[in-house]
Amino acid sequence: MSKRNSQAAKTAARERLRVERERQAKRAKVRRQLIVAASVVGVLAAAGGIGYAVVQNNKPSYWEEAKSATLVKPANTSGKDGTTVVMGKSTAKNTLALYEDPRCPVCAQFEQTVGETVKKDYDAGKYKLEFVGASFLDRGLGGEGSKNALSALGAALNVSPEAFLEYKTALYSSKWHPEESDDKLKNDSYLIEIADTVPALKGNAAFKKAVEDGTYDRWALEMSDKFDDSGVTGTPTLKLDGKTLTGSDGKNAPMTVEDFNKAVTTALKG
Repeated sequence: MSKRNSQAAKTAARERLRVERERQAKRAKVRRQLIVAASVVGVLAAAGGIGYAVVQNNKPSYWEEAKSATLVKPANTSGKDGTTVVMGKSTAKNTLALYEDPRCPVCAQFEQTVGETVKKDYDAGKYKLEFVGASFLDRGLGGEGSKNALSALGAALNVSPEAFLEYKTALYSSKWHPEESDDKLKNDSYLIEIADTVPALKGNAAFKKAVEDGTYDRWALEMSDKFDDSGVTGTPTLKLDGKTLTGSDGKNAPMTVEDFNKAVTTALKG
């Protein structure tokens, strides 16, 4: 092999190596650019996700938005924001006020034990009934069942006072009232299912629409605010003409028919 041919071969080999190095360098550069681009996209996506999450977390909840919704007052109400709910014979001189939270298990126990007696005295004109609804259990336990049930009670009240009382009795019945930790009353379908046991509400399209549309959600919040401003701290609380009725313990609401009748008689005597 001549020296010239040997030199040419070396030169050709070096050229091939140079070309290959350049090709590899370009590939590496492209790879780095792709990695950087992917990283930027990932960061932007993460930032966007975080931003979206922040926006979602800062959005007001449904019930917070309901505070500024148009207030629709149920029929058969009066007073500021339609939160005065008093029903009964015009000849009844006394008023028994019931402070209740729809999720309250003790309210359910009272209704199941003493409710029939309360209704009998009401029908006889012994007193009018006033209802003040609360939703503090939603705050204490989490959930929205108390508020949602108050809204449904508003829809029933819009039908008639009788429908309201029958529906309230059904809500508190042993068959339908859930455990206090079970937020079952948040479900419109469940509230409508209970309403189907009340003749005036069964198949009532207007009632059903009001429950599903949340027509009285704002009213439910106003009613709950009235309870919060009343100074009453527990449910059930009963007041006859402003006088708190208590059972044999002198502290809590009367939970037997005997204690209730005794408390009412004592209050009426002054």
